[in-house]
Amino acid sequence: MTYPFISPPNAGRFALCNATLPAAATVGFDAPAIEGLLKADIVITNGVISALLPAGETPAEFARSDLKEGMVWPCFADMHTHLDKGHIWPRNANADGTFMGALEAVRTDREANWSAADVWKRMEFSLRSAYAHGTSLIRTHLDSLAPQHRISFEVFAEMREAWKDRIALQAVALFPMENMADATFFADLVAVVREKGGLIGGVTRMTADLDSQLDMLFRAATDNGLDVDLHVDETDDPAAETLKAIAEAVLRNRFEGQVTAGHCCSLARQDEQAAKRTVELVAKAGISIVSLPMCNMYLQDRYPGRTPRWRGITLFKELAAAGVATAVASDNTRDPFYAYGDLDPVEVFREAVRILHLDHPLDTAARIVTTSPADILGRPDTGRIAVGAPADLVLFSARRWSEFLSRPQSDRVVLRRGKVIDRSLPDYRELDSVVGA
Repeated sequence: MTYPFISPPNAGRFALCNATLPAAATVGFDAPAIEGLLKADIVITNGVISALLPAGETPAEFARSDLKEGMVWPCFADMHTHLDKGHIWPRNANADGTFMGALEAVRTDREANWSAADVWKRMEFSLRSAYAHGTSLIRTHLDSLAPQHRISFEVFAEMREAWKDRIALQAVALFPMENMADATFFADLVAVVREKGGLIGGVTRMTADLDSQLDMLFRAATDNGLDVDLHVDETDDPAAETLKAIAEAVLRNRFEGQVTAGHCCSLARQDEQAAKRTVELVAKAGISIVSLPMCNMYLQDRYPGRTPRWRGITLFKELAAAGVATAVASDNTRDPFYAYGDLDPVEVFREAVRILHLDHPLDTAARIVTTSPADILGRPDTGRIAVGAPADLVLFSARRWSEFLSRPQSDRVVLRRGKVIDRSLPDYRELDSVVGA
């Protein structure tokens, strides 16, 4: 395998010289930045970043590769995915592209097809894709309706062990909150999540029981030492204010664990004062927010014969300005909730910049798929370039933002522990045996 711009030496110690680094994902290196980009040499010793030097200052005796100002990023963190649903589109597509169509198609497919072997095959395919793209940390939500929760969490636990040296995996139990009314089911689900080292999640809806459901959820999380990651307000209905209710419940229950809310679409449909109050509550409650811009733009405001009027995204900039931890992620991949995607954080980043207007300037944009999601997932040791960190890096020929954002960067090179990995993507034909041709 050859690359036009990089050939890392096969040596115990070598330098990547004349590199361009995103300042937002670089720690402990003081150098002038232009639009959030730094120039540096990266010294790698036995798979670990041993020094960050001003560009051109690597000692002459070091083996080296001249990147000619090509960008170097840390490996990515993808904090909201659905590995159990991935790639079922060929056998159960979403006929009309709507949210309700997605729910029904997934329900049909899950009940008919989700054996342990089926989930394993599709999940492994997704992880191979993510690894080839340069991802080292993933959180997945797992559909957790009985008896599926036991099948999926068992497969996940096996997959986490098999992939532990390549991608760190976390899992969240995803279920309708009203299912907590079945005490036997909920107790079993919590036990499975605790046993497998997962998080408790759920889909929140504006119902008369929402506050009591949230109190029950946070009590269970507290009693079992679980963090919480919820699907929230995935709708264009401005009356949907479950994010506000979640923030109030966190404060009311004095919950001390980590809470993440995904989607939060309806926040952008509410009047300014109502939205501002919710943003302030979210900040006070310490809730982290993950936006899923590609999936939300695909599903939201989709009506037959009508052009969408809005982008389906949350108030990302307002939340960040209020001090809320924010990130973006892939969400669904080739399933009824999103017909496309490949778990490629570069694609997610490029689309997020466009959809969320994260440009002008781009100084800190790189954080949304690197340091920010890594921190939210409790892994501040990943998603950044720093002395002492593993040389888990993604190298690009692009030198500046206009180059990076204008092409898919399919010629990137991924280093894990300083070694170039095989970036060959799995062939979709491998899935024909489970999802059909």
